[in-house]
Amino acid sequence: MLDIKWIRDNPEALDAALAKRGAEPLSASLIALDQKRRAVAQSMQDMQSRRNSASKEIGAAMAQKNMELAEKLKAEVASLKDTLPAAEEEERQLTAELNDALSRIPNVPHEDVPVGKDEHDNVVARVVGEKPTWNHKPSEHFEIGEQLGYMDFERAAKLSGARFTVLTSQLARLERALGQFMLDLHTSEHGYTEVSSPLMVRDDAMYGTGQLPKFSEDLFKTTDGRWLIPTAEVTLTNLVAGEILDQEKLPLRFTALTPSFRSEAGSAGRDTRGMLRQHQFWKCELVSITDADSAMDEHERMTACAEEVLKRLGLHFRTMTLCTGDMGFGARKTYDLEVWLPGQNTYREISSCSVCGDFQGRRMNARYRNKDGKGTTFVHTLNGSGTAVGRCLIAVMENYLNEDGSITVPDVLLPYMGGITRIEKAA
Repeated sequence: MLDIKWIRDNPEALDAALAKRGAEPLSASLIALDQKRRAVAQSMQDMQSRRNSASKEIGAAMAQKNMELAEKLKAEVASLKDTLPAAEEEERQLTAELNDALSRIPNVPHEDVPVGKDEHDNVVARVVGEKPTWNHKPSEHFEIGEQLGYMDFERAAKLSGARFTVLTSQLARLERALGQFMLDLHTSEHGYTEVSSPLMVRDDAMYGTGQLPKFSEDLFKTTDGRWLIPTAEVTLTNLVAGEILDQEKLPLRFTALTPSFRSEAGSAGRDTRGMLRQHQFWKCELVSITDADSAMDEHERMTACAEEVLKRLGLHFRTMTLCTGDMGFGARKTYDLEVWLPGQNTYREISSCSVCGDFQGRRMNARYRNKDGKGTTFVHTLNGSGTAVGRCLIAVMENYLNEDGSITVPDVLLPYMGGITRIEKAA
């Protein structure tokens, strides 16, 4: 959420930022709504002040036995008492309307983010590794998985419908190995604290990280009003909601390996085959809570941590700087890691690492106490996938495919595979 005071002071900057994102200008309407709210608040304050002073004047008038004045003042106090509730209600409604409007405005892009319309305007930051070369023909992951006998979409559909997958035996173990490898890497070498957190949250948590109110259709909701998390970013970031932290203890770095749940609203017809776009998938999430001065450096660090996963797996990938038109709602700057999939003969996103400034901190009312002791500042937050386990499984399957249809297990995963070095067709 953006600060209305900043918008009042920088209306042109807001409209310019929205234009970069392909959105219409909003500063004039927001400022007008805020002025109306402030006028009502000032009127209410004036009425309260007058009621208090008139109440004191009643006592003075009665002490002077000026009953006519006392009765007149009593009538004025009664009138103010009757008028105030309506003003208070109007002020509450205007405040709610303003907060709702502010909650739907995307974050302001960082100054070094390339301006563009969509994914075609993203910029390559770096390329790591090389595309594999074989004598045999590449295959897509669902072809490989079904031929091995360990990937079943028909039974998944019987259980849950479209966009679900059943993995069995060695592929199920490979998926588990990937998640454990990521978690171990980030906790033992990258300094992240492992967290086991709920998979269902209240409205406030979804609001705090920006999923609500704008993106409710992308989420799953339980019958008792809780939401299934679309990413562990929600729970990890909201760990500090409503708190005041010590600046000396920042950054806080959290990681979690959890299922993620997404309705994939608006994705009809996209990636309908296979497990690229699922309603449920595993992801190793990275979250950092830091101060204003460290946020951009922390973004580079987090991205490097996610890249290290792909490097150790020996996967070819590129890191993209997203343009203003392709960034997520709460991001100021985002790097996407795109892994090479030989079966599709293209790059596909496998991780997205974003720095959000104080956008989420303000929504969560999470602050840190400044080192100099002079007040508090909203925390700056970052989140990233370290990485999406399902998509990483797809990448390993397609990049480590052998001519006989088996899959070689990457060396870094061997400690998790119980002696399995190659995934072969079910007997």
